[in-house]
Amino acid sequence: MHQQNQYGQFNQDQFMQQQHQQQQHQQQQQQQQQQAVQNLLPEKDWLYTVLCDLKRTAREYATAVTESSDDSLRKIFTDLLNSTLTMQWQVYTLMKQNNMYNASSPAQGQEIQKQIQTYQKSGQEAFQFAKQKLGQQIQQGTGSSQQQIYM
Repeated sequence: MHQQNQYGQFNQDQFMQQQHQQQQHQQQQQQQQQQAVQNLLPEKDWLYTVLCDLKRTAREYATAVTESSDDSLRKIFTDLLNSTLTMQWQVYTLMKQNNMYNASSPAQGQEIQKQIQTYQKSGQEAFQFAKQKLGQQIQQGTGSSQQQIYM
């Protein structure tokens, strides 16, 4: 996936060019598939299929962002994720405006909000726990090296 020059260094321009070519090829394939599907499915079903595909793609890009170890590669995947999220929002909005997508009811929205708060609290607690444990390990590591110096 990464292109390297004769010195084994990452060549971002070549990588970007390959990514662009792959995106163009994928877009052409998607357009061909969409034309075939559009001939077979009603517009609502077709849009729902596109919406689901955009959601899946966003999940994959989010995973790629979180697993990237190179800053430039992380930025590429972040940009791709953001453009995919924008497209997903546009398709969702179009479907909602045309009564093709049922939004959640207020009761479901409240339940979702409660779940978000629960997950945020759990995430904060996990972060604090990890921070505390890491701090203890650093202190223990420093203390043992000080003991070795005095012995």
